Amino acid sequence: MLAPTQPRAALNFWQIFNMSFGFFGIQFGWGLQMGNMSAIYEYLGAKESELPLLWLAAPLTGLIVQPIIGHMSDRTWGPLGRRRPYFLVGALLASLALLAMPHSGTLWMAAGLLWVLDASVNITMEPFRAFVADLLPERQRTVGFAMQSVFIGAGAVIASKLPEWLHQPFGIANQPTGTHPIPQTVTVAFTVGAAVFLVAVLWTVFSTKEHPPENLEELRAKKAEGWGEIFSAFAQMPARMKQLAAVQFFTWMGLFCMWIFFSVAVARNIMGATDTKSELYQRGIDLANSCFATYNLTAFFAAMAFLWLGRVVSARTIHFVSLVLGGLGLASVGVIRDPALLQLAFVGVGIAWASILSMPYAMLSSALPPARMGVYMGIFNFFIVIPQILVAIVLSRVMDQYPSVDRLTAVVIGGVAMLIAAACTWLVRDDEPTVTE
Repeated sequence: MLAPTQPRAALNFWQIFNMSFGFFGIQFGWGLQMGNMSAIYEYLGAKESELPLLWLAAPLTGLIVQPIIGHMSDRTWGPLGRRRPYFLVGALLASLALLAMPHSGTLWMAAGLLWVLDASVNITMEPFRAFVADLLPERQRTVGFAMQSVFIGAGAVIASKLPEWLHQPFGIANQPTGTHPIPQTVTVAFTVGAAVFLVAVLWTVFSTKEHPPENLEELRAKKAEGWGEIFSAFAQMPARMKQLAAVQFFTWMGLFCMWIFFSVAVARNIMGATDTKSELYQRGIDLANSCFATYNLTAFFAAMAFLWLGRVVSARTIHFVSLVLGGLGLASVGVIRDPALLQLAFVGVGIAWASILSMPYAMLSSALPPARMGVYMGIFNFFIVIPQILVAIVLSRVMDQYPSVDRLTAVVIGGVAMLIAAACTWLVRDDEPTVTE
């Protein structure tokens, strides 16, 4: 088989630590993007209704890149193994895009670099999901995905707070100057992010070994099958994967609304700023980034709790409760104006985020045939990116036609979508037999 079918020995804590550490760098890069891209677009002159379309790079590159990389990594074997070559190539490209992003002088340049960044991050990130399923026995997979969530939370917390920390106590300018529309704090933060992304992924590449395929001849035969394998895998999708599709669809609809609009909604609708160069606008962006740091810090601790809780409570139950808390937290932003209460609301979002990054994959991995682990993890991404594409297209038109649907309304819609996802979680059957071949 292309992927291991022999039972795998349990790994110790440090082995799971090393194989997951690359996600610290990946999420450091994502965290900088999520907290700053809408503001970067507005610094460069983007209108409110243009933001969803300018963010299309993330879902569209995921839709295209992830199944292709999953298909290719299932059929790769070389000196660096099966998944690690993709970690390395994606990390190099993503780091270059992070370096260039804050030097964008025009809106089209920033949008183009976001396409490069998101494609590169997807090249790195997609094989990481299959990596856990490749190397860990089934009983440790919930722990493995939860460990990834720990590093995701840690990387995102630091990335979210970094621009604010650079301003105080280091005194780096946090407002646009006459010579460049993007604040210096953002430029320095993205430069640091490029280095962190690359070093963290290299740690995993050189500290973790992969299991060779049991049959190299079969690997070569699989390489000759062509891209039709992606379509046949989609047609033969396991039942549990179909059930999880609805959960993922509404979950990521909610997250996309939050990532696009929360930062600028705080600055514009909650703080009342009208000028992107004003101190009030920057205070709003800093408050939003602080809320992002809160949810990522919460996710960090929640993921550590899931390392234990996942041994005694089903992944479905954990995910249902977490999504309810996240949906309520996000929807409440529509009525909260107190900064402290905003932080509290994002504690619920953080618990949901920790679960989103681990529990669906824990439920999915045992239902997938090992020989198709990579391509199915890529196909599973369809149900993450398609709702984001729909949100971007529909919301941009609605906001253009109906001014009453503003940034804050979009965030509340995201909370409602997450509550729908929680309801869909109970449709997932967790008593189906495990796929072993």
